[in-house]
Amino acid sequence: MGHKLFFCTIPFFFIFSLLSLVSSFPSGQFGQYDNFYAKSCPYLPMIVKNNVQAAIMNDSRMAASLLRLHFHDCFVNGCDASILLDDTDKLEGEKNALPNRNSVRGYEVIDIIKADVEKACPSTVSCVDILALAAREAVVQSGGPFWPVQLGRRDGLTANKAAANSELPSPIEPLKNITAKFIAKGLDIKDVAVLSGAHTIGFAQCFTFKYRLFNYKGSGKPDPALDSSALQNLQSLCSNQDSSNTNVAPLDPLSIYRFDNVYYTNLLQNTGLLESDQALMGDSTTAALVMAYSMNPYLYSSDFAASMVKMGNIGVLTGQDGEIRKVCRSVNN
Repeated sequence: MGHKLFFCTIPFFFIFSLLSLVSSFPSGQFGQYDNFYAKSCPYLPMIVKNNVQAAIMNDSRMAASLLRLHFHDCFVNGCDASILLDDTDKLEGEKNALPNRNSVRGYEVIDIIKADVEKACPSTVSCVDILALAAREAVVQSGGPFWPVQLGRRDGLTANKAAANSELPSPIEPLKNITAKFIAKGLDIKDVAVLSGAHTIGFAQCFTFKYRLFNYKGSGKPDPALDSSALQNLQSLCSNQDSSNTNVAPLDPLSIYRFDNVYYTNLLQNTGLLESDQALMGDSTTAALVMAYSMNPYLYSSDFAASMVKMGNIGVLTGQDGEIRKVCRSVNN
């Protein structure tokens, strides 16, 4: 514990940019921003906020975990809470796909929020809307930006393990492959640079980057792009033994739990933890964005908010499609 929650003063021009962002989307596309449940479930924002705050106080890593859970959901089948479904005899879910198994966390937090919401307003709020709100709340409580969440999504009826294995970006993939996966979801290379900045909070297990420390591309040597001081620190944490594979290292050691723009400063200093992070410096477009965001935290906050709105709108189910699950881990009977 000992983790402190951070709050920031947001200047007027940032508020204005968010209002402009809201007006750029057609009202009624699948629901009103934030007040969709104002009459049907008025205590929803308070329930989400209180539970996310309690979860972060209990486990400081949970803010990053909830944000990652939202991302991994939206990139497979669209934002439909498919990642929350447990395996059954008839369904091979996404939880045990390689990018999710033993690394995606936060399911129990969504379960708790959903149970409280069901008590307050039964069969009203979808699990996917709860997940979207929880991810935003996790960022805000970590000192990051607020963004308008368009509500009214419905939960999917199935999951897709094969798609989770193939469509989720990997930290060891080349930047061009990651960018292609983003483009396939209606995002672009700017969104790659912006959403990678979510690594300003959270941790990564040693097995996701350890090859950079000891045997980069089969050379038997470390990745030459990694700062020597950072290399020594990481080698002490992640030994060249399998026993260290599940040890965790902070993605941004300078401000581990604070959502800020220091991630981009780290890249300029060649201390990006994941190869996919440091790869942003190898492309002229993303390198220019890294430079801009490292110098202007408000620009980064504004662009992150915009990219989160775009990501949260991937493949949503509305109207008669999908359902409002009573329990997030299983479809309704």
